[in-house]
Amino acid sequence: MRTSAVVSGVLALLLLVLVVAGWSPLLSFDLAVVEALHRSALAHPCFTRVNRVLSDWVWDPLTLRLLALAVALTLFRYGRRRLALWVAGTVAVAAGLQQAVKALVGRDRPEWRDPVDSGSFAAFPSGHAMTAAVVCGLLLWVVAVVGREPWRGWGTLAGLAVVSVLGVGWTRLYLGVHWPSDVLAGWLLGWCCVAVAVVTYRRSPDRGPLPGGERAGDGKET
Repeated sequence: MRTSAVVSGVLALLLLVLVVAGWSPLLSFDLAVVEALHRSALAHPCFTRVNRVLSDWVWDPLTLRLLALAVALTLFRYGRRRLALWVAGTVAVAAGLQQAVKALVGRDRPEWRDPVDSGSFAAFPSGHAMTAAVVCGLLLWVVAVVGREPWRGWGTLAGLAVVSVLGVGWTRLYLGVHWPSDVLAGWLLGWCCVAVAVVTYRRSPDRGPLPGGERAGDGKET
């Protein structure tokens, strides 16, 4: 997991440098993709509305952060306080990192004469993509930590997580509010946050037994 954190962080940093430097091949690719998708969005208004619902409600960062908060509160209630704080803290740190990078890079979003949606703040990285990667990654990790035995629903949960992470990236591109490199950076930074959270959780000191005799560091942490 430590290697995963380093690799995703380095790739995100490299992408940031290329965006700031205005590397022509990357910018040309970004432009070609968003222009093609914008034409499709204008030509298929019903499908565009579906994407807006998914992007602005189902996979909105606020919705996902509230889901993570609900999970953290549930963990706290059932005695997994250390894990609950790790989940809530990781989501908060990721949100702060996201806004800091947006302010640092200050990249403009795609501009259209006939937009189908709009976005707030700077473009890089995609907040939707980063939040989805963080929250979905954390939820899968939580299930792995607290699970006592193989769970039949694991495959379904993992599938929903993958669909959500990839799907939210697609909606942001299809709606013309992000460049492809914004979405990729969001995924990379989000996964880096999850990987760092897992590594630091494993290395943090065990603070003793929890209710029921369980120790804070117990559970599957693979």
